[in-house]
Amino acid sequence: MSELVVRRLLIDLTVGFPRRWAGGDAFRSALFNALSLSFPVGEQFFIDSLRAGVAELPDADRERFDEVVNRFIGQEATHRRIHALFNGHLEKQGHVNAWEARILRRQPLFDGQDVRHRMAVTVAYEHFTAILSEWLLSHPEVLDGAEPRLRTMWMWHASEESEHRSVAFDVYQALGGNHAWRIRWFRRATVLFLSDVMRQTMRNLWQDGALYHWSTWRSAARHLLGREGLLALTYRPWRAYFRPDFHPGQQDDRLALEWLSGHEADYIELRVG
Repeated sequence: MSELVVRRLLIDLTVGFPRRWAGGDAFRSALFNALSLSFPVGEQFFIDSLRAGVAELPDADRERFDEVVNRFIGQEATHRRIHALFNGHLEKQGHVNAWEARILRRQPLFDGQDVRHRMAVTVAYEHFTAILSEWLLSHPEVLDGAEPRLRTMWMWHASEESEHRSVAFDVYQALGGNHAWRIRWFRRATVLFLSDVMRQTMRNLWQDGALYHWSTWRSAARHLLGREGLLALTYRPWRAYFRPDFHPGQQDDRLALEWLSGHEADYIELRVG
């Protein structure tokens, strides 16, 4: 496992931003806003899952994972804080976070259950964030016209998601998590993730008054279904998860490393431990 770096992003989110901050495009803004609205509570779930998972490991494995998990938690906690600030401005714009409420209603289902269930869900969602991040890093034009600080925020988040994409998977494997459980939860997570992001995006568009505009759906078709669109280019890495020999480290992280090394002025590294 490569050493993770916890970074503090040097952007100011005390000041608000336009409703259609993604280059004036209602659909792109609504989609990214939907994702952000899920992040604070979702990433807290990942943090709690990794903590619980490591606590169940034998002493030798716990010692092996302690540092990398602490750094994973450091990165996720920083993402949670940044997106909470971003989401605060969305709330001021009138957006309602229905996705977060659904996540909170589901979480008690894991109370008292084998920790590997929580870990399998975490691994599934970490794969979603990793393949979404790879798509964004390989198509930065999706953020063309975005306010520079918000473009930096999304590219930084994508890069770190790619960087720590293997941590939850490796802990799940060390806990004895098997392929069947991993796939069962991945199927469920796929249905929930696609329905949740669609519902929140539609709600955001309705709140913006753009739901019934032709330009909105033209943008949606291009960015989701086009040759370089999100659904077209994430299908193969999504499908790869079903292979018995799958490992997140098989995904190329070159673009993430390039962005981080080329934008060192945008963050400072934090000490962990």
